[in-house]
Amino acid sequence: MARRSIGFAFLACLLTVSVSTPAEETSDTLARDIFKELIEINTTESSGNTTAAAQAVARRLRDAGYPAQDVQVVGANDRKKNLVARLRGSGRHPPILLIGHLDVVEARREDWSTDPFQFVEKDGNFYGRGTQDTKGGDAIMVAALIRLKKEGLRPSRDIILALTADEETGDANGVDWLLKNRRELVDAQFVLNTDGASVTSERGVAQYFGVDAAEKIYADYQLSTANPGGHSSRPVPENAIYELVAGLARLGTHEFPFELNDVTRAYYERMAAIEGGQRAADMRAILRTPPDPQAIGRLSRDPLDHATLHTTCVATRLEAGHANNALPQRAQATVNCRILPGHSPEEVRQDLLGVLADPKITVRYITSDGRVTDTASDGLRSSPPVLRADVMRPLEKLVAATWHGIPVIPTMSVGASDGVYTNAAGLPTYLVSGIAIDRDDNRAHGQDERLGIESFYRGNEFFYQYLKVLTKN
Repeated sequence: MARRSIGFAFLACLLTVSVSTPAEETSDTLARDIFKELIEINTTESSGNTTAAAQAVARRLRDAGYPAQDVQVVGANDRKKNLVARLRGSGRHPPILLIGHLDVVEARREDWSTDPFQFVEKDGNFYGRGTQDTKGGDAIMVAALIRLKKEGLRPSRDIILALTADEETGDANGVDWLLKNRRELVDAQFVLNTDGASVTSERGVAQYFGVDAAEKIYADYQLSTANPGGHSSRPVPENAIYELVAGLARLGTHEFPFELNDVTRAYYERMAAIEGGQRAADMRAILRTPPDPQAIGRLSRDPLDHATLHTTCVATRLEAGHANNALPQRAQATVNCRILPGHSPEEVRQDLLGVLADPKITVRYITSDGRVTDTASDGLRSSPPVLRADVMRPLEKLVAATWHGIPVIPTMSVGASDGVYTNAAGLPTYLVSGIAIDRDDNRAHGQDERLGIESFYRGNEFFYQYLKVLTKN
């Protein structure tokens, strides 16, 4: 144990010393310049252009010495193309794939204190739409590939980079398209996804390094009722609004079953070691066989724990009626579900029909391109990947050296990312970014989105070092 600690301290010393060297300053400057360029290219659904961002990265890679055939901008939509680049290795091991999305959510200038599409540095932060989600990670990956190329290092495996469109919204998801149409460009042994912060901190102090090794499946459903309507002066018992609202009330009180998988079980095992009091005791209690139902109930009062332990479905939109003085002929709601791995959208659609318990309420699936269908696809059903030793062991060593021994904890994303496509395609996917964000400063999709300058630079060096370890001969 003492020898291991000395090794970590030595690596930490090397990383600390490297911060002040000219080479590291050049690396940080390169990453910052890429970051700035990406932020200032509008890649929103309404008015942006992901192709422009992909082409900007392609130019940088070609200028760094990448052959044209190893840097491609491809896709089915002229405004939403994807960048795919490959650093050739010795072929001793199968390739790894790095993914990040170029598109960002909408941002209105009047809502922000700065222009969301200008890269602004102030108060120890970089501001701009996409700083957290996820152009910071994109810039770090591009900088790492340029640095490896310029240093002449030949990795033991090919490193593939895919920066893609329509992760946030839209009908031209780049990862899905690449897997279906150009699988040969992105096929890999496993995937590293940078869509999010790995390090959770409090007031700038790192608490733990989370590795998203699983994620819930995103699914939208359209609930609707209809009847003939009539004049509002002569109400009748059959009312489309009342029928739908009664069903939604039943959904509002419904609890989907408690469930752990390999990743969430590992998460609670490790979190119990760093938490205290009743919360730690409850974490241990849900791991028993059988789990303690009271402990499940107490943990489920926290929204994050509730989402980690259960599939969730919630009404997010409601529309009904056609005139103030007419009985409603139609009522319609949108319900958004986040489904635990191993279950499918169609399975949950059937569950919703049972919960609503009213044959007058139809439940239809809303596809990613906005179509409404009577059944949902089972295509994204997948189980969490195995926690690969060749991914986790070097990660744990480097994390310990970089953040002074904080634990590495497997986590399940309760949101959604492009990892849902790669995992379903049989490519084990792990979110590893090296970026730290305070618990109370997660501004992704929000006003004045920002990323700490120190967090960005540390993440930049960390990711480069991690890639070198993963691909050493």
